[in-house]
Amino acid sequence: MNYERIIRLSLALVIAATTITASAVLVNAQEAPKPEAPAKQATKSGRDPFTKYQPPVKRIKATTKLEAPPIQVRIERYRAQKLAAAAAHVPPPKPTTALLISEMQVTGIFRTPRGWAAMIEATPIKLSYVIYPGEAFFDGQLVAIEEGSLTFRREVVWLDGRREKSTEVKPLRKPSPVEDMTAKAVPANAPATEAPKPAAPEKQ
Repeated sequence: MNYERIIRLSLALVIAATTITASAVLVNAQEAPKPEAPAKQATKSGRDPFTKYQPPVKRIKATTKLEAPPIQVRIERYRAQKLAAAAAHVPPPKPTTALLISEMQVTGIFRTPRGWAAMIEATPIKLSYVIYPGEAFFDGQLVAIEEGSLTFRREVVWLDGRREKSTEVKPLRKPSPVEDMTAKAVPANAPATEAPKPAAPEKQ
């Protein structure tokens, strides 16, 4: 009788253990994560191989520079700036701010109490001005004056917004043959220069 009871208990334990094991396996099977899809790998160039290839867009630099407005437009703009400066009680801009560097000629270079100065002629309007280092022009600035030339820093603006700066040297204008002859010619009625007489010896 005791053997039968022991056998029944053993069978019950085996059945219970089997049931628990099967339940655990079923739960683990349900909770197991699904395999993820393989991640897209980028090529060495950084491009996604699963997307459509698009060629890179090349940015073309503009090769056309912005042209300066006509001289009359620049003069009217200068007059408006001068009136605005007078109304605001501030120093007005210099007339050279309406001129291009290519629109002037160096007619003279000389020394002043302020240092080197230059006389220039604005070719479009036939007016002369005295300028000093630091003088501003419409497309640049005077940076240095030497005995025979002026050094400018020119600025070129392109259509794409780029700004390029370069150095330009303008030499002193040579006098024309007519000016040279006028300067060297001596009037016919000019009195002859008398040679200085030797001084009389002092009495001893």
